[in-house]
Amino acid sequence: MSNKLSKNTFTMQNPPTIKSFASIAGKKEGEGPIGHCFDKIEEDSYFGQDTWEKAESELQKQTVQTALLKASLSPEQIDFIFAGDLLNQCIGSTFGLRSLNIPFLGIYGACSTIAEGLLLSSIMADNGLGNNIVAVTSSHFCTAERQFRLPLSYGGQRTPTAQWTCTASGAVVISQKSTPPYIRGATIGKIVDMGITDANNMGAAMAPAAAYTIKTFLEDAKMQPSDFDCIVTGDLGAVGSELLLELLHKDGIDIFQQHKDCGKIIFDLRGQDVHAGGSGCGCSASTLCGYFLPKVKTGEIRDMLFIATGALMSPTATQQGESIPSIAHLVHISHSC
Repeated sequence: MSNKLSKNTFTMQNPPTIKSFASIAGKKEGEGPIGHCFDKIEEDSYFGQDTWEKAESELQKQTVQTALLKASLSPEQIDFIFAGDLLNQCIGSTFGLRSLNIPFLGIYGACSTIAEGLLLSSIMADNGLGNNIVAVTSSHFCTAERQFRLPLSYGGQRTPTAQWTCTASGAVVISQKSTPPYIRGATIGKIVDMGITDANNMGAAMAPAAAYTIKTFLEDAKMQPSDFDCIVTGDLGAVGSELLLELLHKDGIDIFQQHKDCGKIIFDLRGQDVHAGGSGCGCSASTLCGYFLPKVKTGEIRDMLFIATGALMSPTATQQGESIPSIAHLVHISHSC
């Protein structure tokens, strides 16, 4: 049984294994600094489909199939799949995965979805409720921009704080304890809303949620930032990362040496004209699966905290001038159990 340290934080009695992981990304992501880390780079933004929404569904399905292939598993051997995306009613996941015929649990954490899926999968595996469980998410630049921001054909000016939604997907297969990487613990975040209303400043909206979750885990687990090789946030980008460091510093927590952000890693911020960095569910998911997990598997990274952040808004709420509530979920990933 998982060991509950507090209302938010759990440790795993039998830390489950990340049996396999896969990442697929689009052309722009493939041209970035970690493009060589992804399992596949797709040059066609339509992924062979006739709409961008169908393209995202195909992207997510291919990523799951790649993860299953790397684990030598068939869809019939998967007990559950946790999946979500940014599209209304998570149609990227439901339409993409329906043909796999796997028991499906749809989740929505915006860009924190992969951490939420990892967290839920790990707790179920640790408590013997599944032998092989998949967590997956995705995002697509064109679907997200059309839904949340400006029509692509409008050609509006992007603000300096804006981030670029990644066309990417990441999937993991969680299994019973065997080989690294292992999931050692997790912290469930809470909704934090500091009154930010600018949908082009996601980093500022999400940074307080990340600060809360990191602080909560360190206090609950009685650990220090120095206990980890890296503390990885999802997609705060340049603006949100700076705010996160400031917020934690006020609480006497210094993660400057350990902190890395997927939104800053996936693109060349100066050379690719992405302003404040990458965003979208697929940003942290693909960076985790393509760049970080291989390093944990080999032991190059011994211990890491992965904190994916999400802005829990909707197009309707944004148009009505609502502020942006945010969430951050944390997973402790380790080379040892």
